[in-house]
Amino acid sequence: MTRTRLGPLWHDHLVLLIIVFSVLLGLLRLFLFDQLDPTRCDALLTKGSWLDDAHRNWQPEGCMLHFYKAAEASRCLASRHVAFVGDSVTRTLYFQFIHIVDPKLPSAPPQDDRKHTDFSFVADSNVTLDFVWDPFLNTPQVPALLVVGSGLWYLRYANTSGGLPAWEAMVDEHITAVSAAPVKPAETTVFLPVEDVVASKLSPERYSTMRSPDIDAMNSDLYHRIKPSHVGSLWQFSGAMEAAPVLFPLVFNQMLDDSQTEDGLHFSDSVVKTQANILLNLRCNNEWPKIPPMDKTCCRAYPWPSTMQFIVLTIIAVRTCISVRLWLQSAGKGGVNSKNYLALAVFGATVCMIYLADRTGLWLKEQKEFSSLPFAFLFLASLLVGMATLHRADKDLGFLNRDQSDEWKGWMQIAILIYHYFGASKISGIYNPIRVLVAAYLFMTGYGHTTFYLKKADFSFLRVAQVMVRLNLLTLVLVYTMNTNYLSYYFTPLVSMWFMIIYGTMAIGSQLNGNSLFLVCKILLSMAMFAIFMRQNWPLESLFTVLKQLFNIDWSVREWHFRVTLDQYIVYWGMLTAVAVVKIREYHLTDHPLWPALVKVGCGCSVLTLLWFTGFELLQESKFTYNSWHPYISFLPITAFVILRNATPLLRSSSSRAFAFVGKCSLETFIIQFHLWLAGDTKGILLVIPGTRWRPLNFVLTSLVFIYVSHQAAWASGEITSWVCDPRDQTLPTSNREVPGHGYSEHATSECVEAVRLVRPGEDPTSSGEDCPETDTSVHSQHWLKDLTRVAQCQSTIIKAWNHSQLEVKVRVGLAVVFMWIANMLWTNS
Repeated sequence: MTRTRLGPLWHDHLVLLIIVFSVLLGLLRLFLFDQLDPTRCDALLTKGSWLDDAHRNWQPEGCMLHFYKAAEASRCLASRHVAFVGDSVTRTLYFQFIHIVDPKLPSAPPQDDRKHTDFSFVADSNVTLDFVWDPFLNTPQVPALLVVGSGLWYLRYANTSGGLPAWEAMVDEHITAVSAAPVKPAETTVFLPVEDVVASKLSPERYSTMRSPDIDAMNSDLYHRIKPSHVGSLWQFSGAMEAAPVLFPLVFNQMLDDSQTEDGLHFSDSVVKTQANILLNLRCNNEWPKIPPMDKTCCRAYPWPSTMQFIVLTIIAVRTCISVRLWLQSAGKGGVNSKNYLALAVFGATVCMIYLADRTGLWLKEQKEFSSLPFAFLFLASLLVGMATLHRADKDLGFLNRDQSDEWKGWMQIAILIYHYFGASKISGIYNPIRVLVAAYLFMTGYGHTTFYLKKADFSFLRVAQVMVRLNLLTLVLVYTMNTNYLSYYFTPLVSMWFMIIYGTMAIGSQLNGNSLFLVCKILLSMAMFAIFMRQNWPLESLFTVLKQLFNIDWSVREWHFRVTLDQYIVYWGMLTAVAVVKIREYHLTDHPLWPALVKVGCGCSVLTLLWFTGFELLQESKFTYNSWHPYISFLPITAFVILRNATPLLRSSSSRAFAFVGKCSLETFIIQFHLWLAGDTKGILLVIPGTRWRPLNFVLTSLVFIYVSHQAAWASGEITSWVCDPRDQTLPTSNREVPGHGYSEHATSECVEAVRLVRPGEDPTSSGEDCPETDTSVHSQHWLKDLTRVAQCQSTIIKAWNHSQLEVKVRVGLAVVFMWIANMLWTNS
């Protein structure tokens, strides 16, 4: 059967069907059900569940609850007045709230006779935080945030308070006053539900008066008074919740658990602190600057794109539609243009899908939660799949061959993805090995590029352009479409920087690279100079200041310094390893009689090294302690693994197809995970099926879509890079999958772990790419594309002129840089 790019096999059809289903489901939910709660404020206040047994990670259904830090809370409430009015339950909530705003303030009232009194504190940010002891709500307040709670004292002291009738009259008076007042008593008024009690733990006096049926009746009465019935049309009610004069967090009672209270009335600090965080999310989320990371999706509208962002998105969307039209027209004719049109269409559709996933409400986002059993299960399942897809080549493929390096990157990428999905960075014993995996990628960067320059000695600008465009194409497009910072996709800038350092190191005095002593000294000198540069802050600060002034590029010196210095030596170790491997082959040392014995000794030492490293990293006090050791010891487990993995011809000729499949698009999976598999710029996870309980099914669906889209994006990026860098000769290898109508050999014997695309190590970027043959795909005219025919014809003429013009790659890259400079200077987040 003839394969086409968009629907080649049954599994591709299946994933495309899942994508269509997910989009339709998202649109249905967005434009029908979510009209009642467009910003998910109602979900924040009424629906949710605990993700952990320790009751620290509360999950409102369908949105991400932000856990505010002191600086963030102070910024939202700076120089404002916040008041809590009520009984002891409200007082407990008040102290947790003020402790979030300013950790210097107490988190509990003093254990003395002042419990039933007022409290007032002023935070460092001049936020005035008052508590008024008024269990019967008789004191008026006019703050920016007013939180009132009462009810239990009316039950506890029914004889003196008037009981339920008096409570109902008080509630009616307060809610009517707030609703009818021409000037609202507070910007945000919250009426707390009457707290559910744990009857079995109450004292006899409380047990005799605080009855659960009475509490349920009071909360039902509150709910119907504060939140009117959903009458009228869907569109008439749209947005009514956001305009409600009084907000009612009924979810507070859902958060209570019998194990979290000792007296049946007052609950643990972790529960109450989370309730306080809900109040901050309610008050602050929509006022917070709507810039990445988008980790606050409860009670918050998605931002409209800025002018420049809108222009870029429009260009990509229009270009995608035109490319689809041109591809349909030229599909039956074949040729390079057909492939280019398809690549542009796939790339544009990928970017548009990523934008819709993470910058709109098409799909829901929720928080991460680490759970050891699912985490271990996924690792074990991935290992079993990898082992089940092992295959052996007919011959020894050599040291760090292409199949092996694809496999290596694949299983490392899977480990990193699972690590990110569960948010396991807080667990030192998991974080430390993941740091080694990132270092291993950089090791392959040093090894691969150095091997290429030693074997090919190609220091041309074309080679540099091919590598840099391929590495940065998707990342740079996402920077402008998603309004993110380039450094936030830290791996792309990291490998780009290291490639340029490797290039400079190998290019200087390249005519003497055959001299081993000169080459090693040159690499060590480069390492020393770079270490000196990074030791001082002022050189990097000066560089970033220049970038800010000349190009409006705002990068964090602190973040970049951390990322670079953490692995600043492993790339050089990869370079030295490449030199050693080349020299071993050059002098035929593997033919020496002592070589087998040396291999055995190396394997024994490698096993001991891995055992030592495992014990060492597990015994570290924290991940911060390990980070101080990592730059100096990461080469040990990496080298040990490389030696063991290449110890015998059987190991060198065997590899896992499943792991290699992921490894061939590892760059794309790393970038796209930020927005399409994860959410909120990696801070949360994506849900295509609403409901926290459906997380396992969501994981399966989004994983299939994520891997499929990553592979399509990898292919499209390679094709576009080839077209941009050398359209006449198609010099850059473009595909890791079968080309329509042709088989693709996966048994290349090159041993260079080249990091041009992080998907095709060892591939020579100056070799010819595959030609796209003719296909039998028919042209289907879509009514919404007919109006673009004239534009498409014009675009076709422009593309042909581009492909056959004498413009040099330097001019094209220069034009791209100028375009980005203009975009940066005009860019705003407003």
